[in-house]
Amino acid sequence: MNSTQSQASTNPKPVLHGVRIKQRKGVQKANAKHEPEIFRDQLLAQLKTVKGGDLDAISAKLDILGNTLEYRKYGDSLFEILITGGILEPGGIIDDDAERSPFCLFAAEDDATVIKKYVDVFNKLIRRYKYLQRIFGETLQNILQFINKWQPEENSKLAKSTGFFICMQLVPSSVLKVLLKDYLVKDGHALDFTTTVFRTVLDNQNIEQLGRYLASEGLNSRIIEFFPPNKRDEDCLVRHFEAEDMKELVEYYRRNKKNSMKGSLLNDLSELLLGDSSDAEVCQFIKDNMKEASLTEADVIPIIWQSIINTIDSMSARADQIEAQVMRSIAQWTKVLEAFSTSPKTEIVLLQKVQSACYEDVKLTKFFRRIVQTLYKNDVLSDNAILYWNDKAHLAQGKTLFLKQLEPFVLWLRDNESSDEDEDDE
Repeated sequence: MNSTQSQASTNPKPVLHGVRIKQRKGVQKANAKHEPEIFRDQLLAQLKTVKGGDLDAISAKLDILGNTLEYRKYGDSLFEILITGGILEPGGIIDDDAERSPFCLFAAEDDATVIKKYVDVFNKLIRRYKYLQRIFGETLQNILQFINKWQPEENSKLAKSTGFFICMQLVPSSVLKVLLKDYLVKDGHALDFTTTVFRTVLDNQNIEQLGRYLASEGLNSRIIEFFPPNKRDEDCLVRHFEAEDMKELVEYYRRNKKNSMKGSLLNDLSELLLGDSSDAEVCQFIKDNMKEASLTEADVIPIIWQSIINTIDSMSARADQIEAQVMRSIAQWTKVLEAFSTSPKTEIVLLQKVQSACYEDVKLTKFFRRIVQTLYKNDVLSDNAILYWNDKAHLAQGKTLFLKQLEPFVLWLRDNESSDEDEDDE
């Protein structure tokens, strides 16, 4: 370093005396003290001015306080107070020496009608200050992980409230995922809590809506995970929810499990058909899965059909190659289709599946008649099933096109039927 550089580095920078340097807002916010206790005291001082039990007045007060108290900064403390009555310390402990809020869910009467009114206070507040919704969801999830610390009555109120929160879409059902922690599951806390949540939702909405809430967050297939490990089987689940008078939830679970197993069968069967498996091996594989999942022929025949279609490389094949690929694949597996089309009902289900597939995939549309004829010639479909489908059982999708396409074959079948009757008369 030369002398000029050394002198420049040691000289102090000029200072503008009397000029206040303004901090950026982000810096001010980062340096501001976090004082939830002061926020709590300010909030409680205002809530105490409201007549006890006047929930409309509580809502109005919370609405006004949003203009003076820092809800955005202390949103987690706000909801901890409104739910438990105080601020949570590490480990989910509430300071017993601190004053409790006169309004909180834990202080409400353990009655669904009463709790619904308390939940309406939360609803109005969050609808008024939309930025609070994310904070509320995170805070509720944090509180739920401590249900092993609360009294049974407090958990009952919290579970009912959570059910209402989900119904009002203030929080997604994913808040329940925190209950899958081992220490909450093993002693039955998670099961007791979710049972009350599910009952609350079902008392206010139907099983289809509950199913949508669960499915949207990937919980529809995880209900059994809320059960302690030593009770994690279908018999225990059925007995539990039937005893709780929630048979519709049992039916939903079974239906969802069945659909899940059907999805797995489709994936596994598609891979099997792409291999070198024989008809006998494929049939045995399907029968084993039918037994395990309590599936019927009507359940599996659409899966078999879709698995066959999955073996066709329609994306890379030229248009003039598609027909040959389709017919070759169907012909290869007609024995499998025949083995699981032993009743008129199953044949109709298969025909409807073929119609649906040809409607949804334009590359298959013009081959509908050839597909049906191939299935007929290989004894997969009977003439009675085809005629019944034509007259009464066809789907609405593309019916005009497919009925017209199949018309010559249907006329041939009717003529054939008439000829057989004439021969019988002779």
